[in-house]
Amino acid sequence: MKKIIWSVVGLVLSLQAGEVYATFTVEAQKSAQLAFNASGIVDKVRIDIGSVVKENEILATLESNDINASLQMARTVYKYAKKDFERQLKVKHLVDQESLDQYASKYESAKDQVIYQQALFDKTVLKAPFDGIVFWKELEVGDTVSGAMIRTVLKVQSLHARKLILSFDQKYWKEIKEGDTFTYKLDGDSRQYKGKIVKVYPSADANNRKMQAEVHAKDLPVGLFGDGMITTQMK
Repeated sequence: MKKIIWSVVGLVLSLQAGEVYATFTVEAQKSAQLAFNASGIVDKVRIDIGSVVKENEILATLESNDINASLQMARTVYKYAKKDFERQLKVKHLVDQESLDQYASKYESAKDQVIYQQALFDKTVLKAPFDGIVFWKELEVGDTVSGAMIRTVLKVQSLHARKLILSFDQKYWKEIKEGDTFTYKLDGDSRQYKGKIVKVYPSADANNRKMQAEVHAKDLPVGLFGDGMITTQMK
């Protein structure tokens, strides 16, 4: 009797479920194109194509002796302006308000100058925006870069995390939901994989009448493509 009940349940579920054909391409979950936002000559390049990097790791720098000197000078001025202001605060009952305001102004101005010089210096340093791997590089020591004509010099993508960008017929826009299972194969690979849809894009492509969805995966080469079936729960 139990076998009959479970057979009936399975039949009902299979009748409720539907399958939708979809193609896909593999992309990195994170990808960034990096460029210097300053002009100068490349002083150091610490990575190469294939280098695994950590978030905020320094990848390349521009010559910055002049900017660094200005930053150190600004820090020195700030250091003594702060001391002067703090001394005046200790005896403010003996100092008129106008004089105290002048010390406060010098202190605040010196602090702002440090922030400004630090910002200029930071533009000469290129850092990794996240943990990942360098997959494209057009940068060598001695190259000249221009902040006025910003160009990409490095490309970084997530090391393991991937996303499959699915494409399916727009007529199924009501059926495809987050959590649906996607069973797929990669071109040239006989193995079968499974994943869950984590995102359904809210618009259709007017040119090919297709919609897109996203499935997460790991360690697949970026740029591969394949196809598969989305299993939906038809109501």
